[in-house]
Formats: sequence, C-alpha cells, structure tokens
Amino acid sequence: MSLIAHNGNSLMDSVDGRTKLAGSNRMEILLFELGTHETFGINVFKVREVSKTPAITKAPNMPSGVEGLISLRGNVIPVLSLAKVMGLTDAPPERGGSMMVTEYSKRTLGFLVHGVDRIIRVDWDKVRAPESITSGAHDYITAITEVQGRLVSIVDVEQIMANTFGESVVGQIEPLHEADDLNVFFVDDSAVARKKIAEVLEKLCVRHKHAQNGLEAWTRLSSMAGAAQQSGRNIRDELSLILVDAEMPEMDGYVLTKNIKSDARFEGIPVVMHSSLSSEANRAMGKSVGVDAYVAKFDAEALAETLRPLLLKSLRD
Repeated sequence: MSLIAHNGNSLMDSVDGRTKLAGSNRMEILLFELGTHETFGINVFKVREVSKTPAITKAPNMPSGVEGLISLRGNVIPVLSLAKVMGLTDAPPERGGSMMVTEYSKRTLGFLVHGVDRIIRVDWDKVRAPESITSGAHDYITAITEVQGRLVSIVDVEQIMANTFGESVVGQIEPLHEADDLNVFFVDDSAVARKKIAEVLEKLCVRHKHAQNGLEAWTRLSSMAGAAQQSGRNIRDELSLILVDAEMPEMDGYVLTKNIKSDARFEGIPVVMHSSLSSEANRAMGKSVGVDAYVAKFDAEALAETLRPLLLKSLRD
C-alpha cells in the first residue's frame, strides 16, 4: 500500500463537497492495512490527518495497546497500535509506518497502522453488518463492504475507545415527570452506543424501542405508522421522538431522516441525530436533511438535555 502523506488540511480539503453526500446514502472511507491480509476502513470524517509515524513518548500506566503520547500542535494525544488493540496476533510486531490522527466523540487519538491506501466512496446499501465474518478483530468491526473484489472491514472506533479507555459513566439525570406517556425510538449500529442511550432514556424514565441499522429502523417505523393509520390511531400517541445515528449499514441516518421528514405520517415527531461525528460540517449535513437537533456522542448529560425540551414539548402538543 502507498502512504498518503497529508497534512490535516489537504486530507480534508474537499470536506465541503463531502457534505453534499448527506441524503445520498453514500460515504467515503479511508482504506488502510494492519500488516495482515485484511483491508480495513474508517470514515474519512473521523480522520483529521495522516502522517508517517512520529517519535512517541512512553508514559507509565497506559492502557493495553497504547504506545505512548505525542505532542501535536500544542496538544498531547495518546497513540494506539490498532493491531494490538484489536488482538491481531498475525500482525507484525513492529510499529506501523503510518499514523492516522482521528477525531470523534470529542476526543483526538493517534492510530498506528501498517500502511494507508486511498479514499474511496461506497454506497451504504452495499455495507453489511459483520455477523458472518470470523476474525480476531471481529469485536472491533462494525460493518463490511466489498471494494474491487476484496472485503473491507469498517472499524468500530467507538468500541476501540470504550475497550481501551473504559466506557463513559452515565451520572445523575433528573427524570421527566409524566414520562409514562413518552416513547422514544432510537437506532444505532454500535452496541456500546445502544447501551448508553438506553441508560439515559431509563434515567429519564422514558419508554424506548430500538433498531440496529437505518434500514431496519425505517422498516419498523413504517410498519408502526401503517398499523396506527389502519386502526385510526395517531402515531404521535405511540412515538414521541426518533433518535438516529449518522453512520449505519444499509441505510445511513441522513437518508433515514429524509424518509421520516418526507412522510406525512410522522409530521410533528422530532428527529435528533446523535453521532460521534461532531464537526460543524456534520451538523450542517444533519440540518440539510431536516434534523430537529444534533448532539455529539457520547455525553450522557448533553444527550439528556437535548432530548428533554423536545420530549416535554411532545407532552404539551
């Protein structure tokens, strides 16, 4: 694989163009290798820059897989060996030759990789959940797709962060009064995120249902709306708010939101986008498809306070 030696600006120089992908059910992924026979990918929006592996300072008491720290334009960030974190025993023991600087869930991390290839554009409906894939890295793969005859495993960076640094703790959240009348439907392909969202909703005392990808969510929501319509009920009596992830196999959150917002049956039901992609560009993408609010993962208090006024409004309407 050839090394992409970019600075942060040049890697993301077409970010404005990429915002036009919102609602197209497409995304761009950066392909990389970890010294095995597999090809991996990461959403370009999570990558700030790519460089050769810099000098890394060892530090005491680092979690397993964390090689040390680097100073990057005045900020000290941890650097992880992806192969070690993912338990790839067949990967070469030496440090990778490239480093991806990632930014997601309000945190910046360096990922050491064997080599970086190129950016490709893929259709989300060609991306599948990884149930049938067996590899040592399976727990860290959120989806798979095929590029020019080879499988590409898309890395679950949220799972990597949670397993390396520990899951965030959901603290005290004031419950909503009259929450018995509230129902939230949420969708996220990350098991870590689903667990945390459910904890927040339970602390708010709000009933909830969930799906694991956008297509499943749209199928279930359409079925719920159809059943309500046939029986003369108002779907708003059964559905107070919809919470969507941005990146999901088969149908992403942008297309899902467009579907919901263009369907009169869901009129008046707010849609909140909850994503580890927290840049202004991604917020703009959410706004372009009609989300009522956008909240970055994973801040339990921020999520609760984003949902609270929208849920209270649904009680008054």
